[in-house]
Amino acid sequence: MNNNIVKIFDTTLRDGEQSPGASMNMEEKIQIAIQLQKLNVDIIEAGFAAASPGDFEAIENISKVIETSTVCSLARALGRDIKAAGDAIAFAKHKRIHTFIATSPIHMQYKLQMAPEQVIKKAVEAVSYAKTFTDDVEFSCEDAGRSELPFLKEILDAVIEAGATTLNIPDTVGYRMPEEMGALIKELHAFVKNRAILSVHCHNDLGLAVANSLACVQNGARQIECTINGLGERAGNAAMEEIVMTLKTRHDFFNGLDTNINTKEIYPASRLVANITGIVPQPNKAIVGKNAFAHESGIHQDGVLKHQETYEIMKAEDIGLTNANTIVLGKLSGRHAFKDKIQSLGYQLSEEELNQSFERFKLLADKKKEIFDDDLRAIITDEIVKIPQLYTLKNLQINDCMNGMPSAAVCIEYKEMQTTDAGIGNGTMDAIFKTIDRISMIKGELKDYKVTAVTKGKDALAKVTVKVTFDEALPSFTGHGLSIDTMVASAKAYISALNAYSFQKESMHKRDRGGI
Repeated sequence: MNNNIVKIFDTTLRDGEQSPGASMNMEEKIQIAIQLQKLNVDIIEAGFAAASPGDFEAIENISKVIETSTVCSLARALGRDIKAAGDAIAFAKHKRIHTFIATSPIHMQYKLQMAPEQVIKKAVEAVSYAKTFTDDVEFSCEDAGRSELPFLKEILDAVIEAGATTLNIPDTVGYRMPEEMGALIKELHAFVKNRAILSVHCHNDLGLAVANSLACVQNGARQIECTINGLGERAGNAAMEEIVMTLKTRHDFFNGLDTNINTKEIYPASRLVANITGIVPQPNKAIVGKNAFAHESGIHQDGVLKHQETYEIMKAEDIGLTNANTIVLGKLSGRHAFKDKIQSLGYQLSEEELNQSFERFKLLADKKKEIFDDDLRAIITDEIVKIPQLYTLKNLQINDCMNGMPSAAVCIEYKEMQTTDAGIGNGTMDAIFKTIDRISMIKGELKDYKVTAVTKGKDALAKVTVKVTFDEALPSFTGHGLSIDTMVASAKAYISALNAYSFQKESMHKRDRGGI
């Protein structure tokens, strides 16, 4: 291994998905995995195979399409978890199993209820079993940030002997300061030497995940676990884009350390993840926030126009953000111009996806004076990640009477048959959702609703994201809807969640009958 290269272990599809509201369906996960490969991420942690049949299936399908990056599955130090992980990554060209067990006194006593020697035995058994599936095995000491150093050395020594090739030291609860994490890695690096690669996984509870990760790199860590846009549990993880661009921009400070990341794919990756999860980085977010390269102050504008480096330490083009919009799309634009533009945004569509996206663009262009890049991203993302459309919204008419009862008339197509019904509700959306329930004969309970404007202006596209429970035995399903009309977007989002639920139920029935 080149000791000047820091490996990027991206866990957007595993830890990132654990961020509240960030759940993704399989097609969405595959699209993100493909983008991570474009980024040239070293390792993609595609999920937690034992967590659910859906997670297993997503990891398996990602393993089939990824050619260059290593595909990894997380597994507890349990035989059934490790077998699920090994089976899920079986098709991967480059595969890794990432197994873990808690090592802090508080976790061992209260969570595991195990003695330290039992924990070491479990860890060794887990690594040894994982080695039967792949030579590339990573071991994590959960809550290493609050673990005792002598015990960390003891368990790391044991798992190295068992065959672990990467050792991950997580600050699981984001408790440590950069100086503390740096000192810990320095001590462990001197102990481990060249027997394994040291990795870190820092959480952002105190806003120090990136700083802690970089302090560890300075002291010998050569793998960083991170996520796109810093998604993750609680306050999130170290943000991949911040780590990569810090190492690139301050190459001098980090003594020539670098990553394998294709930085021009950073912005497209950030936007894809934001569109799919509905979690958009705050405007002042470093690197990928919409204001990261914006200048409003007259003094700043004057300086940048005279010489870019007066107020910019990196180039927007370096992360794939270009202001050179040479093609302005509108209702008179042709298919060739549309195709050229979406390719410049980083999308490769099939002919069918291209045709469908172009039709939706033309409809939008008839209603909007100006089409923005984010409009196109929203249309394309909505088109390429959608699951099979069992139910399709054909028409919607609402009556939001100020002094009367709000009502909605809805027409839905199911199995080539159209059904129209109308209903009243406590509000316009309630009337729409109740009518859809009656037509489909499937009752849903709305758990979360979010609407955002894709771009600026009165005619901006509305992107609606909902979470709906249709069956208490199953998790909530996420749906997305896109339209200039917020009520239409809401109806589409609710039907999208209904399709996700219906598709999963249909798949479960097929499995029960031995169909798949």
